[in-house]
Amino acid sequence: MSAEALQAHYQAILDRAGAGARRAVADLRALHLPAHVPPWTDTGMEIAAGDDVTLLASGRVVLSEDLDLWGGPRLYLWGRIGERGTIFNPTRDTTTVRAAESGRLHLAIYSGEWANRQGDLATPIDGYAALRGGIDVVAIRWRDGAEAGMAALGTERSGDPWLAAEAARRAAPVEPPKGWDYLWFLGRADVFTRARSGGRDAIALRAENDVGILRRPVDFPLSFDTELSWSWRVLELPSARAEDTLPTHDYLSVALEFDDGTDLTWYWSAALPVGNAYACPLPHWNARETHLVVRSGKEGLGAWCAERRNVLSDWRHAVARSEPPARITAVWLIAVSLFQHGNAVAEVADLSLSGGGRRVRVD
Repeated sequence: MSAEALQAHYQAILDRAGAGARRAVADLRALHLPAHVPPWTDTGMEIAAGDDVTLLASGRVVLSEDLDLWGGPRLYLWGRIGERGTIFNPTRDTTTVRAAESGRLHLAIYSGEWANRQGDLATPIDGYAALRGGIDVVAIRWRDGAEAGMAALGTERSGDPWLAAEAARRAAPVEPPKGWDYLWFLGRADVFTRARSGGRDAIALRAENDVGILRRPVDFPLSFDTELSWSWRVLELPSARAEDTLPTHDYLSVALEFDDGTDLTWYWSAALPVGNAYACPLPHWNARETHLVVRSGKEGLGAWCAERRNVLSDWRHAVARSEPPARITAVWLIAVSLFQHGNAVAEVADLSLSGGGRRVRVD
């Protein structure tokens, strides 16, 4: 649907809803973001600090038709308010944000990696040239807040699937566990949440054609007796094939971030043998991340499995650099299912670091 048709579609919804709905909407803009156009696009919508802004989006960004690599607004749409405002992303294909600052609403297609929280690219802009497709976005600035605006608009009665989806998202938000947050340059997601399972506190993850990296800061020395332990119940692996290529790199894992900027992930593979280690096949992650297989195949799926790993020993086996890092700076939980558009479902509990007579729970 063209931007003009989208604008007309939502204007018709407002007209049908009546004067109250038209007053509730302070501004409404529809636009198309071509995938190959680098950030950022100025929507022309002026936002004041404290305003609620809703984004309703659809479409696909296609990296490779041959490899079936694509993603929707959840994975590729980002926004900021003002030319140097803090960037944000939707956790689904619709979202509502409350502006912390005033300025024009800018939207972007994300390709590569952000350099900072103001939306400068860390990767070459040339990467956009190969992208195909695009994202259609409707931005709504509410006069008296999103809750009152959606009530006046009658989202369920409107018959519009995007308005209904945003109302449903707002009614049942998915919050990350306390003390954890998403890796900022990948953005927030609706993947991880606190759970109770098998009589224990756990972190549940469900990634449906999605990606999320949850991070909890720690400060722990890496020495000969440092151990990482956890229990997990993996219900569904996101890949049926070896995960060591870009088109098949869907996996779930527990990881540690080190003070040299690298990380090591321990994961359950669908097909690779236990002990297999390799650098991440993604171009922007290859020098930073190493994967180590600790379980393989379907045996044990659905049951709670306990793991205990000597971190330095695994680092020497998997990374094999001359000098190991000195400290552990964060624990990560990773779920990726976007490459093959599948599902990852699991629960993780009893996460802890130990060594030197010290033990720290991190879950």
